[in-house]
Amino acid sequence: MSTVILDMSMSLDGFVAGPGDEPGHGLGAGGEPLHAWLGDGGISPVSHRPATSVNAEVFDEMLATGAVITGRRTFELAGEWDGDHHDGVPIFVLTRTPPNRAAPGHARYSTDLGAAVAEAKRLAGDRNVMAHGASAAQALLRAGLIDEVFIHLVPLLLGRGRRLFDDPQAATKRLHLLWSREGEGALHLRYRVMN
Repeated sequence: MSTVILDMSMSLDGFVAGPGDEPGHGLGAGGEPLHAWLGDGGISPVSHRPATSVNAEVFDEMLATGAVITGRRTFELAGEWDGDHHDGVPIFVLTRTPPNRAAPGHARYSTDLGAAVAEAKRLAGDRNVMAHGASAAQALLRAGLIDEVFIHLVPLLLGRGRRLFDDPQAATKRLHLLWSREGEGALHLRYRVMN
């Protein structure tokens, strides 16, 4: 059975983007170092494969997933990944109100968290499901639909911007560290959500 894994780069003070994140500037003011552990690339996430061994191994594990669940804001800030996050896997874009146009490529809009997760798991088969985006992460955690949290902790204090775990409705979640790996520019931490 598939595991739903929240996968995000985050500053030491808990931010996944600096202030002013917008299309064309998705990481906001001062947020570029959050993805410095990745390689230079274009709109396709596959083009960002790091050169260093630990980071490359972590990146390959991320892209071995069989489906992606993301929030609409993250999807739009990422240029919709041109409809293909990686390897043609289905992308489920969580939204309160779908736009009047179809999602591009392998993406589809969903207003139902539970249905999106169930379908993503079904289509992923024996591979895991990657979750992206702060608001999507908060909603999925609140609903108990995240199995693991994979954080790429960047040695950076942004001070302000978009926090990953800033949810006033959230309940306490206990985490169990599965493993940690130190890469160039990021400490990769993988946790199992215990409750």
